[in-house]
Amino acid sequence: MSDAVIPSAEEGALPEVPLTPLGKVVAVTSGKGGVGKTFVSANLAAALAKRGLRVLVLDADLGLANLDVVLNLYPKITLHDVFTGKAKIEEAIIKAPGGFSVLLAGSGMVEYSRLTPEVRGDFLKIMSSMVPHYDIVLLDTGAGISDVVLFAVSLASEVIVVATPEPTSLTDAYATIKVLVGQQKRQNIRMVINQTARLGDGRAITVQLQQVLDRFVTTEPGRPIKLVHMGDIPADPSVRQAVMRRQLLIQSAPGCAASLAITQLAQKIQETVIPRI
Repeated sequence: MSDAVIPSAEEGALPEVPLTPLGKVVAVTSGKGGVGKTFVSANLAAALAKRGLRVLVLDADLGLANLDVVLNLYPKITLHDVFTGKAKIEEAIIKAPGGFSVLLAGSGMVEYSRLTPEVRGDFLKIMSSMVPHYDIVLLDTGAGISDVVLFAVSLASEVIVVATPEPTSLTDAYATIKVLVGQQKRQNIRMVINQTARLGDGRAITVQLQQVLDRFVTTEPGRPIKLVHMGDIPADPSVRQAVMRRQLLIQSAPGCAASLAITQLAQKIQETVIPRI
């Protein structure tokens, strides 16, 4: 891991945001865009559904939603219609390839790119009504640390941060984790390292990132931050082919290295995360 993840200057105190998790909710987030967060969310959902779980993916990137593109879906009703009262929530939930359900956001929802009291209330109402009907709800959040992203993450009992080995991704992952610790008092953050070149790279990156956090991030006594390495997804040419074809990787190339890694990730989540939430 590059030294780029080490902060160059001490940042100001972060305002605290109350943590209000809604149970069976896992946020999939990232410090920067382009690291494969939505790809991981969609394929992980399909892998969990294949294991017999009732899975819902909610596109929580309200400003720049693209889950519909990844899944090759053309929804007639989106989260925007639910927010504006034009449709009921059950009308907006559709079945995706892979056997899981999705609630898609309309791309370019500028009015929902800021966390107003109305957006906060609408989002919380929708989440509260959906969670009881599924074994797990994955929130495919936007990238970064905007107030909308942080609010969506605050509703999750567990957080998965997706990063790549690139220094810019790791720097932004560090910044995101620091905010989650400072604002939401998170103790456990789960890591998935995408596009790794060699076996074991992701675990080594997670260990080094943990060392940086231990050195530079101050936590409350007795509440250390712990990064949990959930797995690596190796760089694989099949991934680009699936993305370009707008197909799920674990359906189009189930035997490739990246598909097998996602399948292992789903197993680990079912065995170690879902029992906790």
